[in-house]
Amino acid sequence: MTNQSRSPILLLKTKSSPHDGYDEFFSERNYTPTFVPVLSHNFHNENLAQIKELFESGHLNPGPERRYGGLIFTSQRAVEAFADMLAGVDHSLTASASYSLPLYTVGPATARSLTTLRNTHFPHATIHGADTGNGENLATFILDHYNSLFPFSSDPATASENKADGRKPPLLFLVGETRRDIIPRTLMGDSTPLSRRIDVEEVVVYETGVVAKFEGEFEEILAKYNNPAGMVWVVVFSPTGCDAMVRVLRRTADSKQEGEGRGVFVATIGPTTRDHLVKECGFQPDVCAAKPSPEGVGEGIVNFTKSLVG
Repeated sequence: MTNQSRSPILLLKTKSSPHDGYDEFFSERNYTPTFVPVLSHNFHNENLAQIKELFESGHLNPGPERRYGGLIFTSQRAVEAFADMLAGVDHSLTASASYSLPLYTVGPATARSLTTLRNTHFPHATIHGADTGNGENLATFILDHYNSLFPFSSDPATASENKADGRKPPLLFLVGETRRDIIPRTLMGDSTPLSRRIDVEEVVVYETGVVAKFEGEFEEILAKYNNPAGMVWVVVFSPTGCDAMVRVLRRTADSKQEGEGRGVFVATIGPTTRDHLVKECGFQPDVCAAKPSPEGVGEGIVNFTKSLVG
């Protein structure tokens, strides 16, 4: 099958290595995937050094000195930053810390990256939450799962003023500088009963910006594929860069000749990005994936396309 017979789909992300699930999924389904990097990431080395010291000091090992009872990851970039730091840590130290260590994540892509890291460094750790789909669902899952590991004690000898259960260590949440607060707000908020609250400490391990040449590159690629005869799909993975994307799409729409049909359609990876586009950019995407995965995006596109002809 030639590229001319395939539908273009522009993926506003850096292509994952060595394999990218979106590339494989859409290439097998009559699309021509093109990756347009939006985000630039810089690791926060100072904060990562502090996490490294936790392993080297033994403060993540099981026992009364363990400072955190588990880790939370909600992005592949956080996993990558963590993995970069672990490259300088002796495997015996991370293996010791992995006993009774839950690793919480959201979405299959982040779970896959975390699984590779677990297999290398944390042989005794367990991964949870891969099917939760978003931060709100993950927080609800953590409340049930983590509290099951540390049953509430009403004994004043074990309870403390700051913790519902004196034996329940906080969770370490590795984040980027820009993130929603739904997880800490749910786990520690007033709406959660005191007996179920879980302390969360957020540590910024990477910073994110927009690739300087993104807007020009996106406009150039879009002009190459955009034509009145077919559909071009754009898949958006993050609120970062949405302003630049919308500017390009509006310029493209303004340049169309009268009578030309619409050719570009937009899908988002989930509700966070959709809501940002609607509220901050005044732009309504065509599809919001029910699940943040290639299959979720693909299903949304298929259902939307059927609605146009049905």
